[in-house]
Amino acid sequence: MPATPLTAIPTDIVCAADYERYARNHINDAAWAYLQGGAADELTFAANCDAWRKLELWPRALADVRNGHTRCTLFGDTLAHPIILAPVATQRVFHAEGELASVLAAGVMGSAAVVSTQASISLENVAENAQGPLWFQLYWQGSRAATLTLIKRAEAAGYRALVFTVDAPISGVRNREQRAGFSVPGQVTQVNVPPITLPILQEGKSAVFDGFMAIAPVWDDINWLVNHISLPILFKGIMHADDASRAVTAGAAGIVVSNHGGRVLDSVPATLSALSGVVAAVNGAVPVLVDGGIRRGTDIIKARALGATAVMIGRPYIHALATAGALGVAHLIRLLREELEIAMALTGCKTLDDINQSVLRTDSATEIL
Repeated sequence: MPATPLTAIPTDIVCAADYERYARNHINDAAWAYLQGGAADELTFAANCDAWRKLELWPRALADVRNGHTRCTLFGDTLAHPIILAPVATQRVFHAEGELASVLAAGVMGSAAVVSTQASISLENVAENAQGPLWFQLYWQGSRAATLTLIKRAEAAGYRALVFTVDAPISGVRNREQRAGFSVPGQVTQVNVPPITLPILQEGKSAVFDGFMAIAPVWDDINWLVNHISLPILFKGIMHADDASRAVTAGAAGIVVSNHGGRVLDSVPATLSALSGVVAAVNGAVPVLVDGGIRRGTDIIKARALGATAVMIGRPYIHALATAGALGVAHLIRLLREELEIAMALTGCKTLDDINQSVLRTDSATEIL
């Protein structure tokens, strides 16, 4: 049986990796496989973390960084730091308070949180209990009408932006999860939307091409969507520069460079490797965010150096949530922010705007990119 969540933070939890170590005691085997697993051979899942580790920083001596800070502004909200909680489905699988605990921690720590379409608590209930800005993660609901109905609920509830996941019209082949036999427990449901009805397949037809992809969105749907909403919309799951350019042309207010944590298509590049190309394609028109493998404050400064406005974290805060609920998530955010501040101070960066490619060892960046 998983251990009961902690009510105080042990003194030996001093970084994100420690929360991962502790979380294993608080999550059952099947849910652990669901959380930790990636697609197929998990090459992309491993590459995400490895890429950030390989990129090197240049320290700078005697820089005057007094009165420095980590503040940034996104979509009208000033955040205390550029660490945003990524959308993660059915968080009550990992802690009884689920999304309520996560968004509470984000708000207390001056951050924004993205609430999943597949949350285990209604989007309205989450918004009512939040203490900071919320964004709503959108999965296409199989039709324009159903999708727009969901968006209008998010707008009415006070969400500040939409984060439209475009890289997962079909689930990846997650072998680790399959072997573990994971399914969402009966007492934990995805309450925001009913299951999507797939087309009835004729004999010989493909469940992929004639099923899932038959109701998946295409660029014409994006053009329609942008014209029917008032919230800024970020496209999450963009890896290719051409898609980034097309998204901006279609009306995107932001791009999230993401490979879904390596959970959808294996053998795609690490997000770090795709970031610079997307930033160049966007050319400052909209903010670019990145997720995938962010585990240290040094990863955040590297992301900023490559042109990202902010980063999203996923698995790390779920580890903290499972370990100690809202207290754990808040503590994790504090640890990452402190690591970022130290990295900025020791590379001579007083504010986020001072971070650029000069903080990177060029040879290490060239080897990775």
